[in-house]
Formats: sequence, C-alpha cells, structure tokens
Amino acid sequence: MKDTVVDPATGHPRRWGILGVLVFSLLAVVLDNTILNVAMKTIADKTVGLGATQSELEWAINSYTLVFAGLLFTFGVIGDRTGRKRMLFIGMALFGLASLASAYSQDPMQLILARAAMGIGAAAIMPATLAIISNVFPPGERGKAIGIWAGGVGLAVAIGPITGGLLIQHFWWGSVFLINVPIVIIAMFLIAGLVPESRDPKPSKLDPVGVVLSIIGLVAVVYGIIRGGYLGTIASAEVLVPTLIGLAVLGVFVWWERRIDHPIFDVRNFGNVRFSSAIGMMGMVFFAMMGGMFFLTFYLQIVLGFSPVQAGALMIPFAAAQLIFAPLSQRVNERFGAKLSATVSMIVVTGALASYAFMEQDTPIVLIELVFFVQGAAMANIMPPATTAIMESLPREKAGVGSAMSNTVRQVAGALGVAVLGSVLSSNYRSEITPSLAGLPSNVQHTAGESLVQTMGVVQALGDKGHALIKPAFTAFLDGMHVTALVSAVIALLGVAVVAKWMPGKARPVQQAEQKEPAVV
Repeated sequence: MKDTVVDPATGHPRRWGILGVLVFSLLAVVLDNTILNVAMKTIADKTVGLGATQSELEWAINSYTLVFAGLLFTFGVIGDRTGRKRMLFIGMALFGLASLASAYSQDPMQLILARAAMGIGAAAIMPATLAIISNVFPPGERGKAIGIWAGGVGLAVAIGPITGGLLIQHFWWGSVFLINVPIVIIAMFLIAGLVPESRDPKPSKLDPVGVVLSIIGLVAVVYGIIRGGYLGTIASAEVLVPTLIGLAVLGVFVWWERRIDHPIFDVRNFGNVRFSSAIGMMGMVFFAMMGGMFFLTFYLQIVLGFSPVQAGALMIPFAAAQLIFAPLSQRVNERFGAKLSATVSMIVVTGALASYAFMEQDTPIVLIELVFFVQGAAMANIMPPATTAIMESLPREKAGVGSAMSNTVRQVAGALGVAVLGSVLSSNYRSEITPSLAGLPSNVQHTAGESLVQTMGVVQALGDKGHALIKPAFTAFLDGMHVTALVSAVIALLGVAVVAKWMPGKARPVQQAEQKEPAVV
C-alpha cells in the first residue's frame, strides 16, 4: 500500500470521512464489551448458556483485556513500522474470525480462548485508529476529532446493552458475538476504500521479551486475585504463589524496560506531568468503573428481576450521557482547564460509585437511572481531554505508541478492576451466604456459595425447598455489592487526588505587548 503524504498544517482533505470510518471500525470492539455485560447472566445459565461460574465469567472478560493490553504496544509499533492502515485491516479480520469462534464455543474454556483471540484483533485495531486520527488531522482540529471519536464510542456503548438484550431474547447467547461479523466486513470495505496509509519514518524496534514478560506477569497476578475470590481467602498457596510470581515477573519487566533502548512501555514518558497525571486518572477511573459494571449486571437482572432487554435499556442513560457530552468535553476543557474540569468530573464519578452502596431491592428505578446519567456525563468529561493530553504529550510520529500506552493502562486497570472488585464481591458473598447453605451437600454448598447466579441455580434445582434461600442470597449479594461499591469509590477518590495535585491547570494566554498609538496633538 502506497503511503499518502498529509500536510501537518491542513490535514487530509477527506479527514472527516476517514474519522467516520474509524469510529465505525471501533463499533465492533466497543459493542463486544457492552453486549457481553448484558449476556453474562445467560452465559452462566446451565440450561440456555454454558454454565459458566463467576470466576469463568471474569476470565471471559479478562482473557480479552489482558491479551489486548499485552499486545497493544507491539501492534502500535508494528503499525508505525509496516503501515497503520494495513494493521487496522488485519486487526479487523482477526477480530471477525475470533468473534465467530466465540459465538460457537461449546464450553467456558473455549469461550475464554476465543475471547483471548478477539483481544489480539482488538490490539491491532485500537492503536491504529488513534494513530491515523493524529496523522490526518491538524493540531487545531485533533482535540475535536478525538472528542467525536469518544462520542462514537459512547454511541456504541448506548446501543450495545439494548442490542445485546434483544439478541439474547430472540436468539441464542452466541449471537452477541456473531453480530460483530457483518460490522467487521463492512468496516473492511470502508477501510480499503477511504483510509490512507501512513507509517513512522523512524519506527521503534520490537521488544518481544517485554511483551512476553508483561503478559505472563499480568496473567499470573490476575489469576491469583480471581482465585482468591473463588476460594474466599487470600491465605492460600493457590492465591499467594501465582500472585507473588506475577509481581516478580512484572518487576523483571520494569527492570528490562529501563535497561533497553527500545522499550514497549517507555517509563521516561512519565516524567511529563501532563502525560503521567492523565494516564493515572484514566487507570483509576477504569479500575473503578469496570469492577462496578461487573456487579451491576447481576443487580439489575437477578435482584431487581429485569429481563436482558430491560437491563440493556436501563443502561441507555449512562451511554446517552457520554454520547451527548463527549463531543462537548473539549470545549469545557478549553474554558476551565484540564485540572478543574477533570477534578470536578472525578468527584462526580466517585459520588456515583459510592451511591451504589446505598441501592437496595426497593430503590426507585428513576433514581438508578439518574445516577447512570450523571456518571456517564462525568465520564464523558474525563476521557477525551485525558486522551488528548496523552496524545499531544508525544511527537506526532509516535502516535501509535502514545495510543498504545493510554489503552494499555486503561485495559490493564479495567482487568484488575474486574479481578479485584469481582473477588471482593465473591468473598463477601461467600462469607455471608455460607450459614444459609448449611445442611446441603458439601459440593453443592461450595458451588452455591460462589456467586448469586450459582445460588439461584441451586434454588431452581431444589424447587420449593430452595425458595428459603432467595432472601438470604439477595441480602448477601447486596451487602457484597455495597462493600465493593465503596472500594471502587475509594479508588476513584485516589484519582481525584492525582488530578488535583498533578494535572496541569488552564494554560495562560500569551500576553502581547500593547502598542500605544501616538497622541494626536
């Protein structure tokens, strides 16, 4: 593919059409995550789903995000080296094939592996989109373009839950992955016809050792955390050994990255305050948000009794707020400065997460919808300015690496959020529901104690005898959800401190010397 020369001052003449193609290409990646949230309860069902346990559901999410995060840098560098359009095209093809494999998985392990393959495709897609945006748009329009890109992500978030609910209601669970295939095919035609090729004239070298170390370290740590939630304790060799091994490997990873001259995760960039504060804020937000989204699915569909379609519709205010406010966030950022706008938004997100600690079985749905909308609006005023700050902190020709760094932190934080907060929820649930399971066979007690979904499966199997478990199960889940929500709010509060302390304030306008005209005599 021949490279297209783009004037940095004016940008590509078809840049807005190219932006539309890139947003559409991201649709499948974002849809996948939001649709999966709605489908988790169905996938956990033994009759119509795969009978996945809570830990297997966590792995279905995290196998995707960990592979995604681990390969983002490599694909960002490969895209900068071999061509970003080429990398985007290959990524879409891989994502479509892996979606097909996910749709027809026969057991939870097959789904986990297929989701990991989807992560490979997504890792090729995501950095290429932002790198192409940075290449085809001039600096003056780049912030607006990234805002529209984020708004497009908000649109996918908006239609994802309701689409997933409709698919689950009318088809089998695999349709939530099969829907990606036509989107991928259309996107590939559009990419081939409209998107220009570009690459870094001085690309970075590959770092396969860093990639392997990062994936092994992260997977081991997340395995230990999830295993702790499954067992209900951290004082077990099955929890401590993989966690400590993972931390040790990550320590070696940091040592290696500091030692070589072409690291996949260049820690020198963290010397830039604007870059490091934006990255830190983004990581904390996604840690808290992804962990929170995990328990909301079960709260809406099991405790409140909504169908998948209804649960998907209930998430629309969150997504609609992002769709409305994301394109406006750059204007807010320019008027009030990154520090003030991000600090206020982080405080609002913290308050929204804390409010989940007060939600019960009889909480008015209007109040829940209001919290979703407010949280979505606040998130919309965090992500675009943070992404812009990260991208503008690096040279234009390193756009692929910059995009990879921001997405790596976001995905790792999200995976750790699901693992840590999911384990907090699981541990609290198991400790509280255990007394109510006394008298059942030991293997049934352990299965039923893992999650609300498993308990409700036992209730169904026991028939009338199991009805006595419903109330204590709901109580145990709500208590666990409240603790988990408070933990996520504390993490978000740390993000407030990071932003308030280190995020640069509003830039002062350059003062021009006033020239006085001579007085008329």
